[in-house]
Amino acid sequence: MKSEPLNALSTPALRITTFVGCLLTLSFGVSTAAAQTSTQALELAAAENFPDTQQQLQQSDKVQLDETDVEDSDTDGTIDGPPAPIAPNVVSRDSQGRVTVRAVRLPEGLNVDGRLDDPIYSTVPSVTDFIQQEPDEGEPATDKTELWIFFDDKNVYVSGRNWDTGRDKRLANELRRDNRAIGQNDNFSLVLDTFYDRRNGYLFQTNPLGGLRDGLITDERNANYDWNTVWDVRVHQTDQYWDVEMEIPFKSLRFKPGEGQIWGINIRRGVESKKEDSFLSPIPRSAAWGALQRVSDAATLVGISVPSNSRNLEIKPFGISSVTGTRNTTNVIDNNFLGDVGFDAKYGLTQGLTADFTVNTDFAQVEDDMQQVNLTRFSLFFPEKREFFLEGQGIFNFGGVNSGYGRGGETPLLFFSRNIGLANGQPVTMRAGSRVTGRAGRYSVGLLNIQTSEDQSLKAAATNFSVVRLRRDLFRRSTIGIMATNRSASVDGNGANQAYGVDANFAFFQNLQMSTFWAGTNSPGLSGDTTSYQGRIQNEGDKYGFTLSHLKVGDNFNPGIGFVRRDDFRKNRAELKFSPRAPSIALIRKFEMQASVEHLASISTGTLETRQ
Repeated sequence: MKSEPLNALSTPALRITTFVGCLLTLSFGVSTAAAQTSTQALELAAAENFPDTQQQLQQSDKVQLDETDVEDSDTDGTIDGPPAPIAPNVVSRDSQGRVTVRAVRLPEGLNVDGRLDDPIYSTVPSVTDFIQQEPDEGEPATDKTELWIFFDDKNVYVSGRNWDTGRDKRLANELRRDNRAIGQNDNFSLVLDTFYDRRNGYLFQTNPLGGLRDGLITDERNANYDWNTVWDVRVHQTDQYWDVEMEIPFKSLRFKPGEGQIWGINIRRGVESKKEDSFLSPIPRSAAWGALQRVSDAATLVGISVPSNSRNLEIKPFGISSVTGTRNTTNVIDNNFLGDVGFDAKYGLTQGLTADFTVNTDFAQVEDDMQQVNLTRFSLFFPEKREFFLEGQGIFNFGGVNSGYGRGGETPLLFFSRNIGLANGQPVTMRAGSRVTGRAGRYSVGLLNIQTSEDQSLKAAATNFSVVRLRRDLFRRSTIGIMATNRSASVDGNGANQAYGVDANFAFFQNLQMSTFWAGTNSPGLSGDTTSYQGRIQNEGDKYGFTLSHLKVGDNFNPGIGFVRRDDFRKNRAELKFSPRAPSIALIRKFEMQASVEHLASISTGTLETRQ
């Protein structure tokens, strides 16, 4: 299946049209348990007026953390790092460089204006001592960064003061949401691993202008920057530093149930004038551009108390009406009235699982695809941008292949949501659909069922699309999973199509990764070789690296809801990398040298198609 541009969803303009539309978002929080009082709310008052009480609270807080987290955490309550700091301390470190940070409860919300002048900033000590990733791995950051983490009943607040050598040295020229240039400016980036599984997380990023960029990290390998959620940031600049205050509602996050929480957290401070990146918890420079996705090396965050067992319900109803007037030959205007209604809904089944529903889905607010020029004989790949499909998109990735923007290569996708709601490049009405995505213990779950309408003008039959995805965490950073898809009417209308497969991804040591998958399909009228499989081993060190891979796609491998760029081939590839540093050359940080060999041949004929 090939992907179609989303600008195909646009409707040609009529001659005389009056348009009236309405889009309304309603959010509800249905509480199923009374909130419990947290001891952190009393820390500040106790420290000032009742020293003895403060000591008791410190002991009580420590006991509560140990007992509750053992019961609720997927990691059996163990902190992957030094013990939790005891109030009034907010950070502890061990000899291995690991970090544990304590969040402080606010009796009232924070005034988020980008100016760190609230009394709480002078009362609670900041977290400092960031460690460089680039250019001098393991050395202290050359510019000081101060960090504070607070929370109340509704939000998490992350604040930072970024000291530097002057306003004229800062690079900040991007305000467009989710633009990758935000991360190439001076930047302050936050990663939250709310399930403390050390492999998945939320990413929030800003620059000195207050630009917003957010994304979802899946298995430390993939980042989906098309995902957006509700959060806010404010910044303030002076000649000596720039301040940032982030406000992230608990409703925008998913996390384990339970009062005692252990999260993963990391902060990156980027100073573009020095090409310097420093982190709260050290990240090896071999991680390179994927450093923010290295959730397994993040610090530990304790002390957070989440809202108790609320079931969040969000509804987005829409109504669209239009009237088109056409003047006929008798000089009379004939009016044609049209209307449409529908809604999207989101419901939190648990604090880790979310259900999405849609009826008569409207994609009028979806941004257009980036323009691409095809100079090959193969289909172009356009990533998914429709909001209904974005949350939890990484769960449906199969075989270690990312379905997001920038994907290339010949590895097929077993599931590609762009095939739903489009036929021959034109939109087809989605009558109704539902999804369940999220985590339950060590399992990641993805379920999807969507029904589309018949469209005789496009020769598109009414079709049901179903997907089941289940993945289990193994060891520290590895996974194994299964996936099955069903399309009730294939593209050519000759019966149903099924696809199924198993995959595994293993990560060992710092940089060694192995991934594999096997998949098969059932299609009416197609027999013979209907399977595909791949094995891949990769080591991406800072100085040395290698990749070995073998990929096979059968001539009749046909996932009806997937994406296959080409079929009937077998491909072998080997690559070596050598990247020495150049500390004695001021203008050059390191050299990169690569050598690769690739052999791609047709399975059915044995013909060599590519060798390089």
